[in-house]
Amino acid sequence: MYEGVLKKMKTAFASPIQYYLDMKTDFINMNQLLNRTISMKLIGYECLNCHLERPIYRQGFCKSCFFEIPQAADWIMKPELSTAHLDKEDRDLAYEKKMQLQPHIVYLANSSNIKVGVTRKNQVPTRWIDQGAHEAMEIVEVPNRYLAGITEVALKDHISDKTNWRKMLTNSIEDADLNVEKERLSVYIPEEVKPYLKNNTQETHLEFPVTQYPEKVKSLNLDKTPEYTGILKGIKGQYLIFEDSTVFNVRANEGYVVKIDVI
Repeated sequence: MYEGVLKKMKTAFASPIQYYLDMKTDFINMNQLLNRTISMKLIGYECLNCHLERPIYRQGFCKSCFFEIPQAADWIMKPELSTAHLDKEDRDLAYEKKMQLQPHIVYLANSSNIKVGVTRKNQVPTRWIDQGAHEAMEIVEVPNRYLAGITEVALKDHISDKTNWRKMLTNSIEDADLNVEKERLSVYIPEEVKPYLKNNTQETHLEFPVTQYPEKVKSLNLDKTPEYTGILKGIKGQYLIFEDSTVFNVRANEGYVVKIDVI
């Protein structure tokens, strides 16, 4: 039996991707649990910031922490709102400079469809893995988060910035030539970002540990169904895929305290 606070699975870029669940006292290689029966039970909550037993509001944080800490500020989800390059504080300037004033990548990723996204350079290819992308490519590399954000905003008028998670989990995907898309979109990149356009970029291909994809998916909500047992058939993105077509988004349940039994 394992017990602990859920946090997004750690990953290692391999063929297939290797997944690990950190349960404080245990570090589980989830790939080794494929085709095994897993029982999961919700036993409580723990905010990832204050560590108090409070209901989780968003992103693994309780409500008060979510609206106070810099790790949950608006620029996290909307990088174009970054202001550290202007020496302007949002919630904590030291933290914001550390996170925003570092190399960022604007990329194309194909999971359910081709989409544009932003990530810190040191999160490549982790970000692509977490999104369940089977292929991805860097477009530009810029020195701060703001420039990446305005690039994404400019490109969103011409390509999606969202993943259809249901299509991704049923493997309803099509291969695409990301170089062609990159060339098509390059004319829409803001002038101040064009010097950072990456040349001669290659597609990165990712293989996920899935032995059976569902035809339709049904999402497991621990608040509504606090106990669940199923046979693990795959892992993609941050989702566990079970034989009965149930899927469980580990990252969306950060801060939930669970007991896990492997039968």
